Amino acid sequence: MAAHATPRDAAGQEPLELELEPDAQQEEEPDGLGKRRKSLTIGAVCKALAQEFPDISISKIRYLEDQKLLTPRRTPGGYRLYTPGDVARLRTILRMQRDEFLPLRVIRQELAAGRSPAAPMPGRTGRESARSWRSSMSVRAPTGALYSLEDVLEETKAQAKLVRELEEYGVVKGELRGGVRYFDETEREIIAAVAELARYGVGGRNLRVFRSSADREANLLQQILAPALRSRNPERRKEAVDALENLAAVATHLKHLLLIRDLRKIVR
Repeated sequence: MAAHATPRDAAGQEPLELELEPDAQQEEEPDGLGKRRKSLTIGAVCKALAQEFPDISISKIRYLEDQKLLTPRRTPGGYRLYTPGDVARLRTILRMQRDEFLPLRVIRQELAAGRSPAAPMPGRTGRESARSWRSSMSVRAPTGALYSLEDVLEETKAQAKLVRELEEYGVVKGELRGGVRYFDETEREIIAAVAELARYGVGGRNLRVFRSSADREANLLQQILAPALRSRNPERRKEAVDALENLAAVATHLKHLLLIRDLRKIVR
């Protein structure tokens, strides 16, 4: 017999979405073409995605909903029901977090810009058997768009004092034009990331370790590909830039794995 619950308990809290019996774990609904699509409960969604995302949890899915990244429908009893489209969107969000290390703000922008849940990760062409690694930013020259300090502060919600600290410690530099300081898209994203860290008390002086690490990694990759990057052959230079993109993403992924491994020791 399926479990039943009221939308709110006496304390006004949402019902606990525990594992339900099989007949309550999915519900069919029309898809507009006369066919019936199965909608899954939040527990069933966790089970469906657990193999690819072992750390998936009900609380994590709820958090993504709180961040307006997911909008499942609700049953009269208050339970969430996820359509196949909702599950595909969730899978895309989780992949962008895991594979591209994108913050939720950027993921929201990617989805709003039309990133298809079914679209493959942007990656390296060529050998189909080779694993592709790509970060959300390119080592190629930025688009040329510049943002004033006021624009950056408004978009990132950073404090002007924090940006001055980042300039002082060489994390961002900006560019003066007509007495006004501008930042390119990469530095704008750096400021946005630091603003998030600042919420936890991380200041500009704490970021020198990040800057030093990035400098060392950039120097290493430059040594590996320097001859090809200086080549007079345009095709060889292009291949070298593609390889640099791939190596940068591999290095980022490796650093992320090492960090996660060490952080796991803290939560044991």
